[in-house]
Amino acid sequence: MDDRVAGALSLPEDWPAHPDLSLALNRMGSFDWDLDSGLLHMDQPALDVFDMPAEEYDDRPVTLSTRVPTDESVRLDGMVSEALKGGRSNYGAYFRILRRDGTLRWTHTQGFICRDGTGRPRRIIGIVRDATQELSDSTARQELDAERRKRTSVVEGTTAALAHARTVKDVTDVLKNSQGGLANLGAASLVMGLLESGRIHLVADGPEGAYVPGTRYTRTDEPYPMSEVVRTLVPRFIESAADFAASYPVLWPHISQLGITSAAYLPLIAQARPIGALGLLYNDKAGFTPDERNLLVALGSSIAQSLQRAMLYEQEHDLAEGLQQAMLPRRIPEVPGAQVAVRYRSARLGRDIGGDWYDVIPLPGGRVGAVIGDVQGHDTHAAAVMGQLRIVLRAYAAEGHSPAAVMARASVFLHELDTDRFATCSYAEVDLRTGVVQLVRAGHVDPLIRDVDGSCRRLPVEGGLPLSLSAEFGRLEYPVSTVELDPGQTMLLYTDGLVELPGSDLDEGMQLVVDLVTNGPRDLQTLADRLCDAVDERGGEDDVAILLLRRKAAHAPQPGGRLQQHVAQNDPEALSSARHTIRAAVRAWGAAERADEIELAADELMTNALMHTDGGAIVTIRVVAAPERRLRVDVEDRSSALPRRRDAGESGVSGRGLMLVDRLADVWGVESRGTGKCVWCEFLVPERR
Repeated sequence: MDDRVAGALSLPEDWPAHPDLSLALNRMGSFDWDLDSGLLHMDQPALDVFDMPAEEYDDRPVTLSTRVPTDESVRLDGMVSEALKGGRSNYGAYFRILRRDGTLRWTHTQGFICRDGTGRPRRIIGIVRDATQELSDSTARQELDAERRKRTSVVEGTTAALAHARTVKDVTDVLKNSQGGLANLGAASLVMGLLESGRIHLVADGPEGAYVPGTRYTRTDEPYPMSEVVRTLVPRFIESAADFAASYPVLWPHISQLGITSAAYLPLIAQARPIGALGLLYNDKAGFTPDERNLLVALGSSIAQSLQRAMLYEQEHDLAEGLQQAMLPRRIPEVPGAQVAVRYRSARLGRDIGGDWYDVIPLPGGRVGAVIGDVQGHDTHAAAVMGQLRIVLRAYAAEGHSPAAVMARASVFLHELDTDRFATCSYAEVDLRTGVVQLVRAGHVDPLIRDVDGSCRRLPVEGGLPLSLSAEFGRLEYPVSTVELDPGQTMLLYTDGLVELPGSDLDEGMQLVVDLVTNGPRDLQTLADRLCDAVDERGGEDDVAILLLRRKAAHAPQPGGRLQQHVAQNDPEALSSARHTIRAAVRAWGAAERADEIELAADELMTNALMHTDGGAIVTIRVVAAPERRLRVDVEDRSSALPRRRDAGESGVSGRGLMLVDRLADVWGVESRGTGKCVWCEFLVPERR
């Protein structure tokens, strides 16, 4: 046992090696520089480092200057001088020497400064060595580290960009982006397919000319690389063109002309199930290192997560948009006497679907209701509330309620839904025979009017609180504004998404729309498209609903026209609106010269009914064409008590109503009705020319 141990521990006779041998074997030489004499002794290994024959060296430093470039010599002298003067005991530096064949070689020197008792430097003893391999290895490491940092940066940048991708197209655009996409990893192009109902749907088909007929949809059991990775959930790295041709003989003949030298196909896996596959195609690469494979697999995981988010977003958006479209009118009815254009543009950037809506409601007597509204919020709930609100508002209008009552009832309905949502809305009731428009606004933006000459202006409309809020705060009185829409004029109702500009106030956006309408096409459908295009061009982030209604010139009232309106008691605005309607109708029917008389007489009859009866009144104005053209005003109420002329009271005001009617009208009278009476008056008017 002892002999075996002793034998195992036997050492060579020249052990340990002499330091000179160690230095020589490792291409190191030593020097001793006597600073007092200036002589610099260098052993043979040191002279070999400098490529200096021993017979040419005379122990003087200046002799080595032929081997050290001037700039390197200046740098070394400065460094040594600084070490000597600064009291340091050692120094070290890399520098280049000029070999006898004219090439440069990296060298390293390290010296120890010997000082006497006073600190004065007397000698420098050191070594020199060939540093070519060392620096070569260091440069390679630096290049490798730089390449790794670049790839890491690409992954981080791509991942960050994918975080903002909302749709599948956004994801593919990020990956194809030359500034931060997979091209920075050396890939010439990419292909990507999504798994749909057991088949792979190709959504990105690589470079131009790369599409293979019949591969838009493929089964997972077909002999294609994407099918393979989806089926096996294992990445497939194709090392060469020959590997590609041998592995996928069905696909290769169709893409061999693209110059593909290698490819990486990655399964896209989210929540432990495949959702698709990604293929990266290379034109000047052979093989993949382990680091590259790991990097691509990690990146594939990030892409899969982004794709899943995008697919879910598109599904939810399509569901919400479908709900929105289902809640909007399926078709807009033909409106005699008017042209109508409607548009709904859903938000596509950063928002879900919203609660914007429009509606056109045919009403009796040649009237039409036009509605535009916006429920608070951008989600499916907003769309659902919008649908309910649109239906009840339509029902209230069709029942014959006045515009103010329609808006008040809709506000109560929305408040009672208990949705915590409010809505803005504008409702316009348009009489297309006379052009009289009664407008009610609930917190909504003002409408616009486009004149026949194309000019456009804002139409200020007094408004009330948004729907639901007016019911909550007990402020259900909605003022009614009455305007006239002349033949050929167009009324524009819209939601605030049309006029909202990022970083600007509403007035700027409104002016922009006014300019667009003024300079836009005359055709309503084309104009509606142009307005939506303008929102897309500026990247609008909100839904937009638009309703354009133009009164046709050919629908001006003809002889025999008839208008009827309900005037509620204690509603001075309804009385004012009725007077406005009567004046507009008289002018439209060619009796403008008697408009003041007719309006005043009708006002007296309506006021008399409202003051002396219980309930409202119904005023009807019509043209009677035979035997002579007359204009008749009927005011009906629910009281059977007949009116009578009487002298004015002490105030000199009350009691003059029927006397005034008697003086103004050509004839007047009273008729009993089953539920009350009708007071009427007639005026002779000239025949229309």
